[in-house]
Amino acid sequence: MTMTSQKTLVNYSTTEGIAVIELTNPPANTYSYEMMRQLDEAILQARFDDNVHVIVIRGMGEKFFCAGAEISMLNSVTSTFKYYFCLHANETLTRLEQTPKLVIAALNGHTVGGGLEIALACDIRIARRNAGKIGLPEINLGVLPGTGGTQRLARALPKNKAIEMMTEGKLISFEQAQELGLINYIYEPEGYWEKVMEYAKSFCPPNRASKTVGRIKRSVQSGSEIAFSEALALERELQQLCFQSEDAKEGLAAYIEKRPGHFAGK
Repeated sequence: MTMTSQKTLVNYSTTEGIAVIELTNPPANTYSYEMMRQLDEAILQARFDDNVHVIVIRGMGEKFFCAGAEISMLNSVTSTFKYYFCLHANETLTRLEQTPKLVIAALNGHTVGGGLEIALACDIRIARRNAGKIGLPEINLGVLPGTGGTQRLARALPKNKAIEMMTEGKLISFEQAQELGLINYIYEPEGYWEKVMEYAKSFCPPNRASKTVGRIKRSVQSGSEIAFSEALALERELQQLCFQSEDAKEGLAAYIEKRPGHFAGK
C-alpha cells in the first residue's frame, strides 16, 4: 500500500512529561490507513522520547473519541486491501499496547467500533459523563471487530458477555461500561480535560517511578500471554531491573526516612 496524504489526521504534542495524541478527522474522527500510519508514528515518537512518561489519546472535539474505520473507504477498496489494512492496524495497536509507558484513553465522546478497539489497547480508560456510547457494532455491517476487538474485549470481560455485546452489536452508556469494568473512571464534563491531565501527571516524576509503572504494565501485558511459570520469571527479571534503578533506592530511602519519595524516572 502506497497511499500518501498531506492532511494531518493525528496531532501530537508533549507537555510536562505527557505525550498527547489527538485523533482529528471530524466529525467522527474515523480512521483510514493514513490515520493509522500517523498514529503509528506518534506512538513510536512517544515510545522513544525519554522525556515522555505517559501517553494520553483523545479525539478532537466533544462528540466523538472515534467512530472506527471510514466505512466509505472500506467499501471502495479490494478485499486484499481490507486484509492488509486490518493487519497494519493490528500491528499499530499492538505496538501501543506493548509500549512500556502508561497509556490513557480520554473518552471524550462516542467510542464505537474501531474506536473502542483503540481504547481497548490502552491501559486506563477515562470517560466524560453522559458524553456518549461505547460498543462494537460491526455485526450490523456483516463483519467482526477485526482490529483486535474480539480478542481484547474477551480478555476485558467474561467471554459470554463479550460475545453478547459483539453478536448483538449493542451500544451501552459509559456508566454501564464502567459497571462492567471497561472504563476505569468517569469525570464530570466541567474541567474534564484538566482532570485527565492531572491524573496523567500523577504517574510522572517526581510523583511516581515512571519506569516502574512501565515495567508493571509490561509484566501484566506480556505475562498474561505466556505460561504462569514463564510469567513469574519475567516478573523476577523486571523486579531486578527495578532494584537496580535510582527510583527504587529513592523509594526505599524515603520509606525509612518517613518522607514522600521524589522520583526521577531513572
